[in-house]
This record gives sequence, structure tokens and C-alpha cells, in this order.
Amino acid sequence: MTETIDRSTVAAVEGLLPALVDGLPAVLDEVTALLLGEWPDYAEFLVEQRESVARIGTAALSRIVNTAADPRLDGTWDGELEGDLSLLKEAGRAQWRAGKPLTSLLSAYRAGGRAGWRQIARSAMDQHLPGQAVARLAEGVFAFMEELASASTSGYLEAQSEAAVERELARVELAELLLSDRADDRVVAATAERARWHVPATVAVVLVGHDDPVASDLLPHLDPASLPVHRPDAVGVLVPDPVGPGHRARLADALRGSGAVVGPSVAPLQLPAALRVTQVAMRLQREYVLTDDPVFVDEHLDAVIVHRDDALLETLQAGVLSPLAGLPSPNRERLQETLACWLWQMGDRRRVAAELHVHPQTVRYRLARLRELFGDALDDPAARGRLLLALGWSPAHKA
Repeated sequence: MTETIDRSTVAAVEGLLPALVDGLPAVLDEVTALLLGEWPDYAEFLVEQRESVARIGTAALSRIVNTAADPRLDGTWDGELEGDLSLLKEAGRAQWRAGKPLTSLLSAYRAGGRAGWRQIARSAMDQHLPGQAVARLAEGVFAFMEELASASTSGYLEAQSEAAVERELARVELAELLLSDRADDRVVAATAERARWHVPATVAVVLVGHDDPVASDLLPHLDPASLPVHRPDAVGVLVPDPVGPGHRARLADALRGSGAVVGPSVAPLQLPAALRVTQVAMRLQREYVLTDDPVFVDEHLDAVIVHRDDALLETLQAGVLSPLAGLPSPNRERLQETLACWLWQMGDRRRVAAELHVHPQTVRYRLARLRELFGDALDDPAARGRLLLALGWSPAHKA
């Protein structure tokens, strides 16, 4: 059932508006003084934007009075003040940019709303309005306060969202800059400030496969301060301070099972070279030369050095392994495997036999054949070093 208000009450309610509008400057003065103690910034805002705030207040008072006088109105605003409230939406945005909580702004609105309601209540009492009309006036005030809060909250959240997008874009830009060859301290510092990223003393690049969505989803959770890496030749993150107390163990635990490769810990401006080394290690992981999970590159720098230039390695292998070149493929592979194991086990035949799962006599026979082919080279430290470089970092004998 729609409630009704008698004509005399409607007239009395409508008669409030001129007095309320005339009293608005005094209310603004009261609110400004009230805010000065706890919220001086908001008091300053009221002084600077007094004309705009007065316009909003006048429109609000008109709506509040009309709502109280007309039972068909439900007290909601339906965007009627959207244009005027853009000022308060911007106040919410400014609140975020200043790094202040939204709650303090809303508290100031409530304080102002109480001051406004006191004036309305005094005027209603002076006119001896019935409780039904006073209740509808209160309903209008509450609806208006919700409108104010909604406008500023919307501005605050929009600014927060925009800042998050801008920060993420800056983080991506910073990662790309650090991995390029055009970074310098000044440019890095400026970009890091936009990304809100504290430039650490050391940083490591962590890479995963492009085609591994599970590993890619894991990376953002490694460290909140890590920077995303999304390049045609690399997917991963830049992890700050990777060698800090306990960081390496936590990194290993977090990455286990992901097939990740953790680059060496370097100064930020040395990341381009570290990326290239890490990419070599990732290729070696795919080729099963390195089988740790995850791979920490600084534990396998010898393998990376040997395999960094495939053409150079192939040239070395062709030269030092030439005595085996004329043998049938099965014989060549067996002798090459035995020679690699013998070099790796520093000539211990029993260990060679155990690793190759053959009889010691078989090892003795193969080594005799190798001596026939290589001659005194097997006793020459320099020649043995070259052979170890050529053979020692194969999948069977990795560093």
C-alpha cells in the first residue's frame, strides 16, 4: 500500500527548501570547521571547491525535500547527480593517488552528512513536521550519502585499477629493458620508479618452456617482487636477490618439477649476458645434457662453456676424435662411450665397468683398442683435456 501525506504536511515539507538552501553556506562552514581537526586536506578541498559543492548540496536538498513530499518517490537517485558527482569521483581518484585509505574519505562524508542532517532536523522540528515526513527526509539524506560514497568509491577503484595496469606495463617494460643491451643506471632507475620496483644488488633470470602453461602459471607466485619476462626467445621472470639467506633453497623447492632453468646471480646491468648463458643451459636441458630439475646454471658453467658454440664444439670433436672416424658406427659409439667414461672416472677401470654395466675384461679390451687408435695421446695431459672437452659433457657424462 502506498503511504500518503496530507496536503498541509506536503506544503510544510516543500516550504523547508528555501530555508535549507539559505542555510547551506552555514552548513558548509560548519563542515569545514569540523574537518579541520582530523581531515585538514578535505577541509581545504571544501574551501577550494565550495561553489561546486554548494551546487551539489542545493540539488541534493531539492531531491531530499521532493522525496519527503512525494510518497511515489523511493529515495533512490538513479544517476540524477552523475554530472555533479564527477567532482567527488575525482576526489576518490585523488585519494588513491595520495596513498590514503578510502575509509578516511568516507568517514569525512559521514561527518558532513551528520552536520547536514542536524540542519534539516532543526528545520523540520521548527515546522512541527510529523514523524512520517521526518523519516522520509532522513531516508533522502541516507540515499544521498550513499550516492556520495558510491561516486568516490568508483573513482578510487578506477584509479587503483589504472595504477595496477600502468604498474604491470612498467614492470614488463623494465624487464625488457634490463634484458636488452641499451640499459643504463639512469634509465633503469626511472623505469623502476614507475614500476615501483626496488632495484636489487643482484638478480637472476628464471626461464621455462614456451609450451609449458603449468610452469608459466607458477612463475608469478615465486616472488611478489619478480618481473615478468615475455619475449619471443624467452619466457620467465627476473627474481631479485636470488642468493639471499635461504632464497636458493626456497627457489629450488618452488620450481621442482617445472623444468625451469635458473640463471646466474648478476648485477642488473649484466642480465643480457646472463640471459644468453641461461638460454644455452635451457637448450642443454632439452637435449638431456643437463638433467637437474630445476637447473641452476652456476652449477653447470663448464657444460655451458663447452656447448655454447656448437660449431666450435663439432670442430673440436672432429679433430680429437678423428682416430675413431673410420670405424663402423656401433664400434665407434662403444669405444667413444668407454673413452668418455674412462676420462671422467680418471682411469679407474672398475668404476668404468660398473658405470657401463660391462665386465672389467671388456673394459680392458676396449682400452687396449683405444690405445692402438690414439697412441700416446691418452697419456698427454693436454690431449686428454681436449678429449674431455669433446666427450665429457655428453648426456651420459654431464657436468
